[in-house]
Amino acid sequence: MLVRSGKSKFLSWQRHQYSPLARQLEVFSVVTQFLFYLGWDKFAGNNDSRRRHRRAQWLVKQLVRLGPTFIKIGQSLSTRADLLPIEYVQELQQLQDRVPPFEIAEAIAVIESELGKPIDFLFQAFESTPLASASLGQVHKARLHTGEEVVVKVQRPGLEELFNLDFEVLHQLIRAGKRYLPALKKYDLEAIYEEFFELLFLEIDYIHEGKNADRFQENFKNHARIKVPKVYWQYTTKKVLTLEYLPGIKIDDRQSLEAKGINLDEIIQLGICSYLKQLLQDGFFQSDPHPGNMAVSSSGDLIFYDFGTMAEVKSVAKDQMIETFFAVLRKDTDKVVETMIYMGLIEPMRDLTPVKRIVAFLLEEFRDKPVDIKAFERVGEEVYLMFKQQPFRLPAQMTFIIKSITTLDGIARALDPQYNLLAASQPFVRSLAVSNGKGSLVSTLAKQAREFIKNKWQQPNTTERYLRRLEEKIERGELQLRIRSLENERTLKRIYMAIKSLIYACLTGLTLLSATVLLSTAYSKFAIIAFGGAGLFSLFLLRSLIALALQEKLDRLADK
Repeated sequence: MLVRSGKSKFLSWQRHQYSPLARQLEVFSVVTQFLFYLGWDKFAGNNDSRRRHRRAQWLVKQLVRLGPTFIKIGQSLSTRADLLPIEYVQELQQLQDRVPPFEIAEAIAVIESELGKPIDFLFQAFESTPLASASLGQVHKARLHTGEEVVVKVQRPGLEELFNLDFEVLHQLIRAGKRYLPALKKYDLEAIYEEFFELLFLEIDYIHEGKNADRFQENFKNHARIKVPKVYWQYTTKKVLTLEYLPGIKIDDRQSLEAKGINLDEIIQLGICSYLKQLLQDGFFQSDPHPGNMAVSSSGDLIFYDFGTMAEVKSVAKDQMIETFFAVLRKDTDKVVETMIYMGLIEPMRDLTPVKRIVAFLLEEFRDKPVDIKAFERVGEEVYLMFKQQPFRLPAQMTFIIKSITTLDGIARALDPQYNLLAASQPFVRSLAVSNGKGSLVSTLAKQAREFIKNKWQQPNTTERYLRRLEEKIERGELQLRIRSLENERTLKRIYMAIKSLIYACLTGLTLLSATVLLSTAYSKFAIIAFGGAGLFSLFLLRSLIALALQEKLDRLADK
């Protein structure tokens, strides 16, 4: 029996008859208010970190109010530290993709319309209360007539129409911005927004998501501890996705995992190694691995959900990513910078010393040990200064990678604040080192792994490491040598005093000449002021000449 839920909170953007003009005014109103706030803060000179946090919090609330399109925009911008101040990045990272569920009647209407049969004919049981709800859709648990338990993902009604409407509104906004805000011309906003909407429309195509799930499952078919829900294609359309029900404990729920006796270190290793495989071997990875998309089964297996936001690494970049990974393990700063330039993460510059210094610091501080927030503060200002100078370029593909890695790092630290990447990735490295597979990619992986192990065996002794660090500091311009020469210091001091005396002499002569000229004109009254100035400058000149004479005598005495 189907039990109906109570009424859900109505969202303004869910109107069935949404006027394009009303939507345009709503969006333009938020943008105008935000620009006014920014302009006012700049005019008032009140643009400190605390004020930026307040503005960012206000922006996050408005994005949620505007609905799915803008929630997704905010989530995308949360990874762009190269474009936004740190305060906005921090607040946007807290942006939740949770909104109230829509009516069960609407969900059933979508299912019946898409699958062409009554709900009772399709499912033996269908729970009216959703397991989860987001801006794009919601998930209901159900049971097929064959007895299998499944979850049914249903798209929000009218979502595609809303995206089409927002697509036009944002296009108008971008055109207006380029016309009236010249500072925006340096960004290719039209290309960015077209790429964003292309990905967004793919995310609401559940057939595409189902294919992603099948591909992901195929990639991990030989990994028994990685679970991927099976897709029931006969119950799947563009707006309805039916998957195998795989319950689990939320991956960052440390207390529940410990209560079940699950080894947290193994879960961290499993998560890190699975992502290294996705990034480096498969080139096909889940770009949004937040805790809601990953769970742990009662037997300690890792379960992946939600395959709507998958991303690919082009084959041309795979080898470079592998080399970068092993260069990070070796703390090879030059190789890391070289491959980042090759991949388009860093703009080629004449002087890469600041970039190398930051990379070397990050490798030294955070590769083998937990992140120390205080340590980040030492380079924070320099990093953001570098961003302002535009030495970094973050393509969309790399934005997904960075977002995935940072999110996964946060999950791992929730389980074990003392975890480190090197220890967690050891199983992956060992598996590569003994790999005898064929193909250029596997060959590259095995070669890099062997070189890494060889490098570990050939570590220099303490003296050699010290000399190597000294050499690296000299190359990066971090080593400053200070040589004092008393004779040179005395000479420079005398030159400084002589120049000072010369300036006073020029000022005395100039004011005295001006006073003499003024005496023969109608402005003779001002000649008194000029004579006074000449007298004052002459006193300064006299004091300076005396000081210079005394300094010369002292220097001669010191030389004897």
